[in-house]
Amino acid sequence: MGKNKEALDEGKIRVGTAGWNYKDWYGIFYPSQKQKGFQELSFLARFFDAVEVNSTFYRPPYFKVTQGWVKKVMANPDFKFTLKLWQRFTHERKEPFTVYEVNQFTEGIAPLFEAGRLGAVLIQFPWSFKNNQESREWLEKLIETFGDYPLVVEVRHGSWAQQAFYKFLEENSIGFANIDQPLINRSIKPSSIGVGEVGYVRLHGRNYKAWFAESSDATSRYDYLYSEEELDPWVERIREIQAKVAETYVITNNHPLGKAPCNAFEIEAKLTGQEVSVPSTMVQSFPRLKTVGQTEPEEKREEQTSLF
Repeated sequence: MGKNKEALDEGKIRVGTAGWNYKDWYGIFYPSQKQKGFQELSFLARFFDAVEVNSTFYRPPYFKVTQGWVKKVMANPDFKFTLKLWQRFTHERKEPFTVYEVNQFTEGIAPLFEAGRLGAVLIQFPWSFKNNQESREWLEKLIETFGDYPLVVEVRHGSWAQQAFYKFLEENSIGFANIDQPLINRSIKPSSIGVGEVGYVRLHGRNYKAWFAESSDATSRYDYLYSEEELDPWVERIREIQAKVAETYVITNNHPLGKAPCNAFEIEAKLTGQEVSVPSTMVQSFPRLKTVGQTEPEEKREEQTSLF
């Protein structure tokens, strides 16, 4: 098994959200009421060409589950999944990982890879993962272990912002996750690094107050809506990244109350210079979306999505 290079779409930018299973998206992105047979993932794939899977960070995925994901996005041949590597490999580093643990993860993602739907595996490290010999050796081991897949590395500590590190990634055909996050001390700053085969951008929001509060949960930490003025520099960075890699993923992680799809629609419109299809419920929640495209009536969306 080798990297599925044939699946790379030269110059393609895929915009999507981090996750899709959010109850607070109903009446905002999803229809007001969940109808029998309604599939959230199928619905999302009507509007976007990518989604980042968060659940794989907490536990290895099940084969039948990922097999089902493939079926649910069949109506969109351009749709791809990116997914986080299990935290056992990135956050729980006191003990070496085992072959059994590796197999748990790789067997679970096999349906996505075999169907040509796996855009990238995101190796996301915490801020505490700093650029030192021990960390570099751990990263090298992960690259060796999961090298059959398109890999992207996300680091959050500024010690990694070095040309030597970017060169290492390029030499190993590993992508770099350019991130937007609240900045403090040595947090890594916004960038337009394009190395390897896959470009990657993750927008986490800029909720400084909640980001660093010990009592914050994931919902409050990512509760942030980017203004158009804040998105414009990222659109330019995305274009710079696009020019350096085969394909690029842009993921909005500010998911509370539909803010992620709102900003994703705006980014898509800015990148393409064309109108995008937007759910009518989104325009009701975010009137500014009236300027980026055409609305699709809720009744039409419910009818078509229930067919998947």
